[in-house]
Amino acid sequence: MSRLTPMLLGTLLVGCSYGGSNDSPLRHGGVPQSTVSPADVVDSEDPPEDPEVECDNEAPVVLYVSPDDSNSMSSPVQAREWALTGGAQWTPIRTWEFLNYATWDYAPSATPGELALDVQLAQGEHAGEYTMQVGISSERVDAALRPPVNLTMSVDQSGSMSGEPMDRVKDALRAINGSLLEGDVISVVLWSNDADVALDGHVATGPDDPVFAKAIASLATGGGTDLSGGLQRAYQVAERNDHPARINRVLLLSDGGANIGVTDADVIGGHAEDIDQEGIYMVGVGAGSAASYNDALMDTVTDLGRGASVFIPSADEAQRMFGDRFLEVVGTAARDVQISYTLPPGFEVVRFSGEEISRNPEEVRPQHLAPNDSMVLHQHLETCAKTPLGAEITVTVSYRDAVTFEERSVGVTSTVGELLDKDAPQLWKGAAVFAYAETLKGAEGAANRVRVALERAEEANPGDADLAEMRQVLAAL
Repeated sequence: MSRLTPMLLGTLLVGCSYGGSNDSPLRHGGVPQSTVSPADVVDSEDPPEDPEVECDNEAPVVLYVSPDDSNSMSSPVQAREWALTGGAQWTPIRTWEFLNYATWDYAPSATPGELALDVQLAQGEHAGEYTMQVGISSERVDAALRPPVNLTMSVDQSGSMSGEPMDRVKDALRAINGSLLEGDVISVVLWSNDADVALDGHVATGPDDPVFAKAIASLATGGGTDLSGGLQRAYQVAERNDHPARINRVLLLSDGGANIGVTDADVIGGHAEDIDQEGIYMVGVGAGSAASYNDALMDTVTDLGRGASVFIPSADEAQRMFGDRFLEVVGTAARDVQISYTLPPGFEVVRFSGEEISRNPEEVRPQHLAPNDSMVLHQHLETCAKTPLGAEITVTVSYRDAVTFEERSVGVTSTVGELLDKDAPQLWKGAAVFAYAETLKGAEGAANRVRVALERAEEANPGDADLAEMRQVLAAL
């Protein structure tokens, strides 16, 4: 069989689909052939027959997967804003970001320095079909006890930022200010025609630091877009204030109207790829309205910079991302998380929520995991073989400690029967999130699937705020 390239699902737009594909799609070879929503899940008995392809009943299927290489959460926010404000139906739908954005109730939480692993499985609509969800959770960290931060804000103040985009940037910066602890280091670089340092290595007195507040209030707009100069200066300032005991991040705040060149990409990637020490990762903060925001810039820089991409359309969202979920956006609990599945012979993944999947581990880029966070992968499996309940599924997660860089791993091996006997509330929520994203893409039959999936998820997770928000958005379409 030919060597498979990773499945890069790419950016999908409502009403229009762009995306990568398998160069070598194989039946019963483990790798997805399509990205359609998972089927409704009910009981099944016998595996399906495929007369065209010989079934491999002997060799286990080993796959390497990644949900997303930067833990971005922009896509679902943009989609929600489009639906609720009645905008035109052109917004990026990246399914993995919908699972990143949702909150997950995996228990127990991981012990300090470790990761917790949960695998849930349910039988599918037809014989030989299953839905599997893998949840990898980091330790819970009290915001008041987190490590100190060194944050350098690179703020776009070009003319296109006038009005709502700059208002939203100020909302994001005020939320960050509210999350500061005494001793945190804050810098602000402003750029339009030129790049200027408005705040350099300021040591915060605590939440709502008055010096930082004054710098935020003074932000204004006008002029051109010297992104390259703004990035170069921001990294110079970040490096000058870098400290191994701090979380060191550059935050790019923009409406996405600038362009990124090869030199800029080298700057961002070079600071993020230092495997011998904690990198200065890039967090992309998109600001403004869904109608005017250009998503491509932030999607590019955060892929290069190994940080999250978020979109801020309101003060409430600013508080959610940089108040309630501050550590999820800027922190690191585990580095270079690599996930592998060992499935019974004859199994394949036919639908997958993540960004990359391959038989070759070198073709799947590891992802960092933040504190207070869960990495979630939702997939639909099929098998051409008769699968006894005693057949085993193994999920293995290898990673490096965020502080010591020590290599660690955690694994779970369970039989199909054991997994089917477990309650699976997070799997049902994952099925609803997956179907919701597919509905926003306009996938055929997705509207009915999301209705069924939401009902099942709400039954398993009563009062869940994410599910309620999805219902609100779907009602507005």
